[in-house]
Amino acid sequence: MPELPEVEITRRHLEPVVRGARVGEVAVRRARALRLQPHPGDFAVRLQGRRVLALTRQGKYLLGDLGDGLTWVTHLGMSGRMSLAGREEPEAPHTAVVVSLEAGPQVRFVDPRTFGHTAVLTADELAAAGPARLGPDALDALPRSPVLVARLAGRRAPIKPLLLDQRLLAGLGNIYADEVLHRARVRPDRPAGSLNREEVAALRRAVRPVLEASLRRGGTSLADLAYLLPDGRAGGYLERLAVYGRAGEPCRRCGGAVERMVLRGRSAYFCSGCQR
Repeated sequence: MPELPEVEITRRHLEPVVRGARVGEVAVRRARALRLQPHPGDFAVRLQGRRVLALTRQGKYLLGDLGDGLTWVTHLGMSGRMSLAGREEPEAPHTAVVVSLEAGPQVRFVDPRTFGHTAVLTADELAAAGPARLGPDALDALPRSPVLVARLAGRRAPIKPLLLDQRLLAGLGNIYADEVLHRARVRPDRPAGSLNREEVAALRRAVRPVLEASLRRGGTSLADLAYLLPDGRAGGYLERLAVYGRAGEPCRRCGGAVERMVLRGRSAYFCSGCQR
């Protein structure tokens, strides 16, 4: 579930703590978390003793610069989160990896559904990994409308699944794609190539306000609390969602009932009264 706002908020909480810090002990509690590390034994070896020079984000990935061409890559998957904790604090259930900072707290990767992963990659390994296949970042590098028009032209696929394709825009997931489409007044099942220039421009204009509104409120923590901020607090954007998860409730704009459909195996929430 963590999408661009949740990953960016995680980065903003972690960055002041980890930037400049040297890594001490590294403990792997669940080997599956390292499944994308070409040689799992390299993870701790490459990370221990390294100083984190910077912590950035690309789409839904956290990227820690360790110097000498090494990058600490983390993807939170469906339910992952990062927490900061003292060494004396009990570990949460489903803790997968614990990274102790020499002069600071532990950074813990908690992942109940085990879809997340972490690795320390060389430049060549990173060039073949997930971040290299991402399109432009939906917050930091949003393409201009003519570029999006060209990328959507002739596409018969529904616009909602295309917004989930990280090669088109990196960072949007199920929640924020629904929210962006509602703000732009576009139905999620519209063939992408049927959107005219004005509709594509409205779609583009909707992306940043939706993401920034979530960022201001700490992201979206759903009822399962799978996503929490690194300090343990829940994000507060749930009550501001316009359509996602609100089937049968009134649309906040027109008062019509919010509906749910399934597109390519994923739920899509929308208002047929104001999305065309």
